[in-house]
Amino acid sequence: MNQLDQLKQHSVVVADTGDFLSMREYAPRDATTNPSLILKAAQATAYRPLLERVVGQHPGLASAVLADHLLVAFGAEILGIVSGRVSTEVDARLSFDTAATVAKGHALIALYEAAGIGRERVLIKIAATWEGIRAAEILEREGIHCNMTLVFGLPQAAACAEAGVRLISPFVGRITDWYRQHTGQTYAADDDPGVLSVRRIFDYYVTHGFRTEIMAASFRSTEQIAALAGCDLLTVSPGLLRQLHDSDAPLTRKLDRGAAGTDRIARRPVDEESFRLMLNGDAMARLKLSEGIRQFCGDTAQLELLIESACR
Repeated sequence: MNQLDQLKQHSVVVADTGDFLSMREYAPRDATTNPSLILKAAQATAYRPLLERVVGQHPGLASAVLADHLLVAFGAEILGIVSGRVSTEVDARLSFDTAATVAKGHALIALYEAAGIGRERVLIKIAATWEGIRAAEILEREGIHCNMTLVFGLPQAAACAEAGVRLISPFVGRITDWYRQHTGQTYAADDDPGVLSVRRIFDYYVTHGFRTEIMAASFRSTEQIAALAGCDLLTVSPGLLRQLHDSDAPLTRKLDRGAAGTDRIARRPVDEESFRLMLNGDAMARLKLSEGIRQFCGDTAQLELLIESACR
């Protein structure tokens, strides 16, 4: 078997793209999107008809509202290809507003349900700020499941699990990028800081009995992916899916939910003061979370400009 087929024996493979036309070949179960991926796809000639259709069906709506319709339109197309779930992201400009994030989650689910898609097939994607985690806690109690994104360490992961969220997305590659920049080192897969961060979160969840799913994300290489085989889910870009598909090198399980946990860290406190203090104490996590939110805010604004140009 090629590496992609081997990987599917150990982890759920998720397509990390808004380019749904590229998904069929790799048969992922789920798919994830974010403002950057949707912006990239919406700029492509192949997806111009979808953008124009959304604008034409909803004349007079503000660009921010049309953006939600476009996100759901992409999500609906994706769900016609994958058998599982799609993650659709809340506007990152709401990352520090719990009530507005909850309202946006309701709005996105309402759009999906109006399109005949049940909420069980959608994950509302929210930045793992304190306010975002609180919003997810509310949504989860209402049966709206969430994917907490921009996770860069155990404090965020522990708080998400305590809040009962369905899934978290630790960003492997962005963690490693920071360490490479600040140390000048390169890392083998088993010493890779991003890989080690996910393994630690996985072990913490197993040790303390948390069932929140871990979907490792933001990979830079197939070596990072192989080093996390057995993680609940792995969301992978089309380029890396192609590399896995084209390789027949052996790939073995590295993580196992059925194994006994070995983490010796006591259960983390998750009150607001402790969360903020721990996050502030980790320069990498603090800076990468801030950077990620800024990037998604900027790309959301660019997506709205693209929509406005299509309205003219």
